[in-house]
Amino acid sequence: MSESLPRNIVILGGGTAGWMTANLIAHRWGGKDLSISVIESPAIGIIGVGEGSTPTLRRFFSDLEIAESEWMPACHATYKVSICFDGWSPASGVERYRHPFISQLDTFTERPFHTNCRTRRHGLDVLTEPGSFLFNGWLAEQGLAPLTPENFPFRIEYGYHFDSGKLGEFLRDRAVARGVRHLPLEVEQVSQHEDGRIEALLCKDGSEIAGDFFIDCSGFRGLLLQQTLGVPFDAFSDNLFNDRAIAIPTPAADQPAVETRADALSAGWVWRIPLTHRTGNGYVYSSAYLSDDEAETELRTHLGLLDDETPARRLAMRVGQVREHWHKNCLALGLSGGFIEPLEATALHLVQTGAEIFLDHCDEQGMGEGSRKAYNRVATDRFERVRDYIVAHYKLNTRDDSSYWRENRDNMHLSESLLQILDVWYRGGDLTAEIARQKLDSHFGATSWHCLLAGYGTFPPLAANQPGQGDLYLANKLEVFLRGCALNFSTHKTALASLGMPGLAGTCP
Repeated sequence: MSESLPRNIVILGGGTAGWMTANLIAHRWGGKDLSISVIESPAIGIIGVGEGSTPTLRRFFSDLEIAESEWMPACHATYKVSICFDGWSPASGVERYRHPFISQLDTFTERPFHTNCRTRRHGLDVLTEPGSFLFNGWLAEQGLAPLTPENFPFRIEYGYHFDSGKLGEFLRDRAVARGVRHLPLEVEQVSQHEDGRIEALLCKDGSEIAGDFFIDCSGFRGLLLQQTLGVPFDAFSDNLFNDRAIAIPTPAADQPAVETRADALSAGWVWRIPLTHRTGNGYVYSSAYLSDDEAETELRTHLGLLDDETPARRLAMRVGQVREHWHKNCLALGLSGGFIEPLEATALHLVQTGAEIFLDHCDEQGMGEGSRKAYNRVATDRFERVRDYIVAHYKLNTRDDSSYWRENRDNMHLSESLLQILDVWYRGGDLTAEIARQKLDSHFGATSWHCLLAGYGTFPPLAANQPGQGDLYLANKLEVFLRGCALNFSTHKTALASLGMPGLAGTCP
């Protein structure tokens, strides 16, 4: 492949993945005599369930200079500061715990949190609940929005909840307004050069869309990278069992939460995502342990909807990743390149960072083989390290109500990286140093791992003799500090109303 940047990029597939990618490329490479086309089949619908993000999505909108007041009302979006896990580790005595997003303010509390976790691993009775140490846990508990007043000196990180179908439409309209071609066509065949590179996409109406470089955002079918170029797909089914989801909406809450809920059920977990016009609910489960009908009944029971006639949407998931994310003149992003179940809202995060890293590599090294190989190493490693973090949620569970949970706990298909993390934790070692040694901070960093392991109550029994001291949460008076900081923040509903959200007008004081 030539070292120079492509002049004609064709993206197959729209949705959030395709249109996010189109916007990122247009923003970075626009004005360089570049043509960007997105082929979006009218026959293929967008899933469009409620979705949550990590804080990287905030950076996406900031980089593209898109104000929250512009996109959030259009996508029924709310703010997100945390994920609340309920029922994952009942035998440890932990009913629920929070994994808050980490903010600048946590500079004052992360070290006491890490130290308390290590102290507790040596048998002393100290506080280790993540949401008590990290400021976003306080915002989640009190239903406060993460928007800082002008006189507040610390940056608060946050993500969003949004209607993914509406977000895809919003990003499409923005991309088209900036010169990206939207082609509502259905691709029937793929034309290739003699060396195997993709030459053009042949459409049902007889049109032929040629390109220099192709980006596969065609979803689980992977029409370009997998079906045409034959890049193998490696499933993660040996330690991520879930392969199905059922989604049912319920009415919007009067006071929308500022966090995602993840409630454990018999063969998986249920998401609860608060939007301004409805609440998105879905059961992620394994078909090896539960039939689709059984899963729907369990979800309806959990939501109190047994007599409700709201139709459910049944979705099949393909969890894993492709052997190479960039092969020849084709890059796969989104579901066509890989998918890890939505437990920590990593799907769109991996699309965004994947596109950004691709652009960085091309800007720095061109489009040659060296750049392609380097990108594939980074992309593959990111999927594997995210996989480790999600696998740990299942490996560490203490439920005993079904074979699903017991077999997840007994599963020993663990990576060397994850085994080393768990070994350091159980031996009472320095987990922060281990995360740094493995250079994992670009994935889930030390504080996120402390949230998971402490949140699950993964500790030995308390020692018989307690000195009654050594709790840095108490010694440093962190409750007083964090409670005082929270006084600067308004309610979630007030913040959403200030953006002009439909149905929320008039709630501002």
